[in-house]
Amino acid sequence: MPVQHSQHPPQDPDAVARPLYALRITPQATRWERPWHNHRKAQLLFPLAGVITCETDEGLWMAPPQCAVWIPGDMRHSVQGLEGTEGYCLFVEPEQVLGLPAACCTLAVSPLLQALLQRCVEIPVLYDLDGPQGRLMAVALDELAAAPQEQIHLPMPRHPRLRGMAAALIEQPAERRSLGGWGERIGMSERSLSRLIVAETGLSFGQWQRQLHILLGLKQLARGESVESVALGLGYESASAFIRMFKKAVGQPPARFLTERRMLLGAQEPGEQG
Repeated sequence: MPVQHSQHPPQDPDAVARPLYALRITPQATRWERPWHNHRKAQLLFPLAGVITCETDEGLWMAPPQCAVWIPGDMRHSVQGLEGTEGYCLFVEPEQVLGLPAACCTLAVSPLLQALLQRCVEIPVLYDLDGPQGRLMAVALDELAAAPQEQIHLPMPRHPRLRGMAAALIEQPAERRSLGGWGERIGMSERSLSRLIVAETGLSFGQWQRQLHILLGLKQLARGESVESVALGLGYESASAFIRMFKKAVGQPPARFLTERRMLLGAQEPGEQG
């Protein structure tokens, strides 16, 4: 993960002897990935621009503008960022995370928490625990603990054949193969496949595919692509069809969803309609 700190700290966050440790995620010209790994400290990933996604054995989480991904300590995960993504990364010692989620999730980031993160990355790595900088970190932790969860994630199946099907749909989201067609492709009956998807993800095949489209659509919209372009790329007949699906699932159209977060950030809105 492309990060920087003025004090040039050690690469291993677990080696930093402080309850909280903040880094700035620097923008890159290309997409980047931090392969599967784990660390003792819990982690918060908050993009100021672009989109960050995190995959665990249980699912896929993403952080559109004004949201962050929370990763509990010792959880195996991988992280990906779109080109131009920048933001903040906060590592938290396990004993400091009481009241915070025990599972990976997406959190809404308040303007106060964003301002605190901006300040946290500017202080020395080995800050004075009993001084103003230590108190600042404590306030950041309190605000983090109050952050509400957002249901922006994609449960991933563990079954090998379902995992392969999910990977194919993520790679080619416009694929409109029926459930029976997928059953033929992976060697399962349609009924068995349907039951297994629900058992593994808690969602029907149609619900899972729609959630995938929401995730991928948000990633592309955050890059400034139009709703029409995103809708067609995901296999919808029109922008309005994608907007209807998104509004039914999320409660508001995609442009409004992103605009509310961009307004809080003071960022420029993309030019999509809907």
